[in-house]
Amino acid sequence: MDYFEKIEVQKEDLTWNIPETNQGSVNVIGGNSKHFKTEIKTTEFISKYPIKSLKLILPNSLKSQLPNLPNFTFLESTDSGSFANENELLDSFNSADYNLLLGDLSKNTITEKAVAAACKNSEKPLLITRDSIDLIASHQPEKVLMNENVTLMASMAQLQKLFRAVYYPKMLLLSQSLIQVAETLHKFTLSYPTKIITLHSDQILIAENGQVKAIQLAKTNYNALSFWQGEVAAKIVALNLYNPNNFINATISAFFS
Repeated sequence: MDYFEKIEVQKEDLTWNIPETNQGSVNVIGGNSKHFKTEIKTTEFISKYPIKSLKLILPNSLKSQLPNLPNFTFLESTDSGSFANENELLDSFNSADYNLLLGDLSKNTITEKAVAAACKNSEKPLLITRDSIDLIASHQPEKVLMNENVTLMASMAQLQKLFRAVYYPKMLLLSQSLIQVAETLHKFTLSYPTKIITLHSDQILIAENGQVKAIQLAKTNYNALSFWQGEVAAKIVALNLYNPNNFINATISAFFS
């Protein structure tokens, strides 16, 4: 299986490649009228990196609850308090060098359509994670999966839902061995250009273009809870921003740094 490798230690430390001067632009996108703390904390965390332009994109249902800061941008929202306009979202995605769609999105048809349409048409790199995955799984997910700019940081349950939604012939099961899951991700990422990061049997799996790498979660600074809280996704975005076209190594570095 030349497509699969277990990473025991960091092979290529790309953290040294972080520039000394501010470079590039990043958008953190998410939140609704009731939940937005993760988006704010993640934006604060990623601000530690030398990024020239960092914006937090929120629905305008939050405008009265938050200060009018220069790096806050508010977009049209639904009555339930989440994003409503696919064109505004897409314009936001395309305005940055890298985007992190962090979640906390209301589940309704309007938001599902807006998020899925923006994701499938994004011309800039976009990492999608947390409950954002559930929204794209509900609305034409095959078109999002065909966007080579998309990275999915998804749970096994979310990947199962996506695979079913696109009628993928091989199933992902929690009971499967690491090798079986790696083989399915190998074949899936040969069929679809999207990149995948997931967690299975205490192993972090990173898949791109048929290549699959596994990292034992216990060898990193994270656990099964902190893995999903935004910090890891922010590191992945930052290191990929500074190391374009080196997704696997940059993502591995994010877990070891």
